[in-house]
Amino acid sequence: MSYFENIRTFVRVYELGSMSAAGRDLRISPAVTSSRISQLEEHLSVRLFQRTTRSLTPTEQGREFYGGACEILESVEKAEAQVVNITENPKGALYVAAPLGVGRRLIAPQVPEFLCQYPEVSVRLRLTDRKVDLTTEGLDLAFFLGQPEDSNLRIRKIADIERVLCASPKYIEQHGSPENGEDLVAGKHECLILRFPGATEFQWRLVTKDGAKRFRVSGRYESDDGDVLTDWALDGHGIALKPIFEVAEHLEAGRLVPVATATPPAPIQMACLYTHRKRQDPKTRLFMEFVIDRIGAVVRDGDNGGQLPR
Repeated sequence: MSYFENIRTFVRVYELGSMSAAGRDLRISPAVTSSRISQLEEHLSVRLFQRTTRSLTPTEQGREFYGGACEILESVEKAEAQVVNITENPKGALYVAAPLGVGRRLIAPQVPEFLCQYPEVSVRLRLTDRKVDLTTEGLDLAFFLGQPEDSNLRIRKIADIERVLCASPKYIEQHGSPENGEDLVAGKHECLILRFPGATEFQWRLVTKDGAKRFRVSGRYESDDGDVLTDWALDGHGIALKPIFEVAEHLEAGRLVPVATATPPAPIQMACLYTHRKRQDPKTRLFMEFVIDRIGAVVRDGDNGGQLPR
């Protein structure tokens, strides 16, 4: 068990960038934290961190070991969860956040079945397209699209989500269909902007022949609700950048049409964000695994709305 605890300590030091911060997180002293890292380095016969009085930087070997260490911890936690499922009866309120489209289409439909299995749990689902702060908002976990800024939190990646630039036939008839990202920034097209405090989605990341590139698009229509953008696109007001699963039925029916296909949007990560402490809460762990098991195939393989219509 001591070797496993050394690995757990290494992961927290790596993620938090500090011996003292990791010690506080694990409720051990800085001296014990340092000792565990030293024991691990001695066992592996490599140096995992470069230490100075003012900084702590992972070595190349440390960066490589981190990925494998995370897999070890996830495997153990999954095995523990299987036992917990049998022996524990989770109770209490579970506070979950998700983007509007993800929450409405993927997360909310799973809640009733989960609550049937765990009748002493209640779910408080908060849907918003703005960025959330788990600590200050009292959240247990948050599903999200993109890259989180807070490296002190734990991430469980679900899939890379394919996206599409789309517009209605009415819009294309009136304004034409852009071929690529350059057409979008030439001022001839109305781009529908998802914008809220801290958002950068008005810079669309598209894949060109030279690799991914950001295009600074503009438009008169802005909202912090992704479903509003879909409605505007359906009504012929502009071009929207959407996860495919959110607009698959409209693409299949021809109400929306892919545009700028020469430079398609880069995929975006879908993941679950939680604190290390919350990962140990049975209801948090169970809900996360429950939802991911059910939505994973949809967002990874395109079942029921993950792929462009053929």
